[in-house]
Amino acid sequence: MKNKIRNLVTILMMAAVTVPLAIADESDSSSRDARIARNLDIFNSLFKELNMFYVDTLDIDKSMETAINAMLDDVDPYTEYISASQREDFMVISTGEYGGIGSYIYERNGNVYISEPYQDSPAAKAGLMPGDRIVMIDGDSVAGWNSAKVSEHLKGQASTQLKLVIERKYDPDSIKTFNITREKIKVDPVSYYGVTHGNIGYISLDTFNEHSAGNVKNALLKLKENPAVKYIVLDLRGNGGGLLESAVQLVGLFVPKGTQVLQTRGKTKQQERTYKTTEEPVDTKIPLAVLIDGGTASSAEITAGALQDLDRAVVLGGRSFGKGLVQATRQLPFDALFKVTVSKYYIPSGRLIQEIDYSKRNEDGTLKHVVDSTSQKYFTAHGRPVTSGGGITPDITIEPGKASRLAYNIVRDGWAFDYAVKYVSEHPTIPAPEDFEITDEIFNDFKAFIDPSKFEYDKVCETSLESLRKTAEAEGYLNDETKAEFEKLEKLLKHDLDKDLDIHRDDIEKILAREIIKSYYYQRGQMIYALKLDKVTQRASEMFNKPGEYEKILNIAQAKNSSQPKSQGKKKKSGK
Repeated sequence: MKNKIRNLVTILMMAAVTVPLAIADESDSSSRDARIARNLDIFNSLFKELNMFYVDTLDIDKSMETAINAMLDDVDPYTEYISASQREDFMVISTGEYGGIGSYIYERNGNVYISEPYQDSPAAKAGLMPGDRIVMIDGDSVAGWNSAKVSEHLKGQASTQLKLVIERKYDPDSIKTFNITREKIKVDPVSYYGVTHGNIGYISLDTFNEHSAGNVKNALLKLKENPAVKYIVLDLRGNGGGLLESAVQLVGLFVPKGTQVLQTRGKTKQQERTYKTTEEPVDTKIPLAVLIDGGTASSAEITAGALQDLDRAVVLGGRSFGKGLVQATRQLPFDALFKVTVSKYYIPSGRLIQEIDYSKRNEDGTLKHVVDSTSQKYFTAHGRPVTSGGGITPDITIEPGKASRLAYNIVRDGWAFDYAVKYVSEHPTIPAPEDFEITDEIFNDFKAFIDPSKFEYDKVCETSLESLRKTAEAEGYLNDETKAEFEKLEKLLKHDLDKDLDIHRDDIEKILAREIIKSYYYQRGQMIYALKLDKVTQRASEMFNKPGEYEKILNIAQAKNSSQPKSQGKKKKSGK
């Protein structure tokens, strides 16, 4: 019934928006403001009538929020209504700060567990560990609570007390009580920095909030104090972006003060703005590489794209997401917020990297991809051609490895996580992250830990084979001979878990190692281990250490020798 009500309200909302507009378009005398007022009048009256006469009772707040979201869904994925109850979580994203115990949690099979305490957080200091099942909070049982409700009760004002009861598997005293004092948690957007591959200062940035540029600057300054560091790698893989101004500040660490980073263009003059760096840089000369992938978006793309356009960095990895839109937050009544797309941004070469054109749709309703005009070309500061639309294309592309379905199932169903909990209970210490390895003993123990009767395969092969069998039957090809062949295939495709685990050992080892290491060395340890095996960072190291490759990619020699280098942001028309 609730779904029917939601659908009804959505339909009515969309009807109120679209039908009167179609009528109004037929009249040249109707102004846009008049049409808006008329539609709001209609919707207001309609909702009152619905609430008064509909046979069942409506959840007013929920129905209205559904209607609002239905309208916004037709705009773009980034224009959002943020209710008063969601405001706090939204602000945490922008500031990276909240009051709480400082731990990731996760929900599985109706229970909520500690996933990973932050290093030096109240949770870590108290002794909470991955795998601890949350039983009670301040005397209230959490049975039936989802992770959102548990999170709400774990958060609170700094300096307030929290009594937490957990169940710890593999511990003789399985029920434990912790009295924890909440603190102001500051989630560091720089998840790790350090020296890797002998001479690379590596910085991993997870998001762009108001602390990102400052924290990257601090990491950069500390790395530069190390005489071994000759190069810098800024890792933006998986970084979904955030504050635009933070990206401008970060680019400013590596380019001269006053350098143009981007322009924004919107519907009004207020959204047309040029952003330039305003502070003195930390280093404009040190060789720099930026790592990106399909999860690199928004402000992270501004950073990577601007440094590429300015020929200040070599970009490595996979093509970025392609989000060239800018949002602004507007205050609404009753403490609600409205995050709305107000402009598009253009990086120094003049290109727009937006992948999807949300203002236009194909006839079947699917979204259109932005296709740059073939008559326009964009060039970097040193005259290198770059493309517009579809994200940032790396200077050096490294194809990501394809994880096996078996490895996916091991992560999805918590087998690696659960094994790590068991392993930690039996091993007080492990070697340092750079020395830790999954030995034959550990791997065989993990294989024995998995119960084959409970392991769930995706059954992709079985499903595909059954679909082919039905098609063959429908087409009249399922005779005795083909039936026999199908039976042979079924036997050949039957899963052998022990064999499958051995086949995909390389993938599984990486997953196991990360899960085990985080219990001893937190996220920092995971990053140190992962960097040993990271192909993209390895390729950056090869580029830096191969004489002339970095300079050749960035066209540095030609830029120095050319008396009239091609200016950045210049569009050139091709012949017709």
